[in-house]
Amino acid sequence: MKPSLGALLGAAILSISAPAIAETLTVATVNNSDMIRMQGLTSDFTAKNPDITVKWVTLEENVLRQRVTTDIATKGGQFDVLTIGTYEVPIWAKKGWLVPLDNLGADYDTADLLPKIRDAVSVNGKLYAAPFYGESSMIMYRTDLFQKAGLTMPEKPTWDFVIDAAKKLTDKAAGVYGICLRGKAGWGENMAFLTAMANSYGARWFDEKWQPQFDKAEWKKTLTTYVDLMKAAGPPGASSNGFNENLALFNAGKCAMWIDATVAASFVTNPKESKVADKVGFALAPNTGLGKNANWLWAWNLAIPAGSKKVPAAEKFIAWATNKDYTKLVAGKDGWANVPPGTRVSLYQNPEYLKVAPFAALTLASIDAADPNKPTVQPVPYVGVQYAAIPEFQGIGTVVGQQFSAALSGASTVDAALAAAQASTEREMKRAGYLK
Repeated sequence: MKPSLGALLGAAILSISAPAIAETLTVATVNNSDMIRMQGLTSDFTAKNPDITVKWVTLEENVLRQRVTTDIATKGGQFDVLTIGTYEVPIWAKKGWLVPLDNLGADYDTADLLPKIRDAVSVNGKLYAAPFYGESSMIMYRTDLFQKAGLTMPEKPTWDFVIDAAKKLTDKAAGVYGICLRGKAGWGENMAFLTAMANSYGARWFDEKWQPQFDKAEWKKTLTTYVDLMKAAGPPGASSNGFNENLALFNAGKCAMWIDATVAASFVTNPKESKVADKVGFALAPNTGLGKNANWLWAWNLAIPAGSKKVPAAEKFIAWATNKDYTKLVAGKDGWANVPPGTRVSLYQNPEYLKVAPFAALTLASIDAADPNKPTVQPVPYVGVQYAAIPEFQGIGTVVGQQFSAALSGASTVDAALAAAQASTEREMKRAGYLK
């Protein structure tokens, strides 16, 4: 029996008037200030895309890496947009785990991305992740404390200068420490800093035949210098401090110097967040005269896992969060000094940004100084400045980070930590087939 004309008309009216069910994107991200700011601006995206809602999963850095890696490796499908680093992008793209970002819109302007950052998230010239912010590392320091102590920060400081200054600037009775450095275990936490520092001391993770190098003098010099410096001039409990903890210490006026990500520059100079906002200077990460500064290269990026059922919606979100208009959105709400740095050439040509960002030129110089293809003084078989871009590094770096954090806390000695790092890394490299 055929349906009546009235029934057909009724069904048609219902289908027109029934509201479309919004597609929900689940975005996994890190609990850094720039990412938290992005969450606060989500309403701008959903207003422009009323058929899409956004669910955020915000995690501490080490936890984010673990959750995202497990999900993508097992094809769990838990997330539609992933926040991942320059380390993961080329490895995961080559495994076929990421969707190439070919459809970010005609106005996206990929050519405007900083070449070093763009290359780090591309494979064979194809973009597999869109950089949200890019960074190197540099020294942030208290100009008032330097002046009071009669010290002048050189434009290109050496480690000898930094160590001497840190000891002179330490006033433990007043709760001021000469230097704050990462101590929290993790390949992207303490090992990001220590690997960059080691590069400046002439150390490397592996020689040309993939033999681990922790039993060499350069690593002993690096780790001994770091542990001794932190004991003499660092804050208590430093083995628990990562980026966020040191940022809080610096903003509270507890650190005379902090060597960390250039992205922190806008936070330490923001009077809403920092007690010392008008007393901060910047300098290149230190060197030992061997031709490498202790600076890294990194970007937090947004990517789409392969097999996602929501690729077009995910592409719209990524294009919104990483294009030039997003920069203007942040500038309109929080000022130009607080826009995500280190990704676009145009930002470093923008007079409004340069006027309010005293750290802009040094951020760009630090990014340019990092060379992922020649990260060390001696030749190496890997690329990556503060990591070796091989799949096994995540596990290896985490274990070594735990051993070095134990040396900092006093639970282990420098010699014991280096011996354990050598043994565990050799074992893993043999298991993975790099060594016989």
